[in-house]
Amino acid sequence: MKQRKTSLRGSKSKLLQTSVTVHLDAIEKTIEDIMELKKINPDINPQLGISLQACLLQIVGYRNLIADVEKLRREPYDSDNSQHEEMLLKLWKFLKPNTPLASRISKQWCEIGFQGDDPKTDFRGMGLLGLYNLQYFAERDATAAQQVLSDSLHPKCSKFSKTEWEQKRMDKAIGYSFAIVGINITDLAYNLLVSGALKTHFYNVAPEAPTLSHFQQTFCYLMHEFHKFWIEEDPMDIMEFNRVREKFRKRIVKQLQNPEMALCPHFAASEGLINI
Repeated sequence: MKQRKTSLRGSKSKLLQTSVTVHLDAIEKTIEDIMELKKINPDINPQLGISLQACLLQIVGYRNLIADVEKLRREPYDSDNSQHEEMLLKLWKFLKPNTPLASRISKQWCEIGFQGDDPKTDFRGMGLLGLYNLQYFAERDATAAQQVLSDSLHPKCSKFSKTEWEQKRMDKAIGYSFAIVGINITDLAYNLLVSGALKTHFYNVAPEAPTLSHFQQTFCYLMHEFHKFWIEEDPMDIMEFNRVREKFRKRIVKQLQNPEMALCPHFAASEGLINI
């Protein structure tokens, strides 16, 4: 796919050069123009037009997805915006369905991994994108999200001796803050997207143009895999987070260098989105 994009941009034809930047709605007409320019009879070689259209849909779709994700990242959380507040409250309900939130400003937010009594301050780095991803995970795959949250609060102690566990039990940092890590993994997914590292994945799972849902599904995969990786790494405390996170990032980037790679989760959030 990358070779096709480079070939189109490097063409002497203005039509071919600009084909990778057209609007999604104009792709069909662009394909017709290219076929006419190259004097290709669609009745004789119909598969060529179909393949070229799929190629352009993915190229243009990836560019549009970056724009959509960037827009959300740049939009700050606004506590005066009723839609923002509704999303935040839904996040609580999805993660803690049996525990009512006493008030909007509450220390209870720390129970799902926010740093203080008002989560809005934690969204500064990734804007609404962090909230969108967390809510998507919590809603679309409630069982997995609640399990990850529970594990982050109650780390497994089977690998420790009684003495080691007694020492670590006093250090709550043995686990991690679910929401904060979710925002951090959102940052990882965002950087993989804008760097182009996710092109391989999306070209393999999205038959046409990748959408925001595909990006959010990818976040779910990364969140799920990071959680397993964190347990495997068995960090001594939360101060090792950056080390573990960087090691995890390198592993994902290496996986994405495989042209056949698709980051496919095997849980509910992936239903209807993976098309291999």
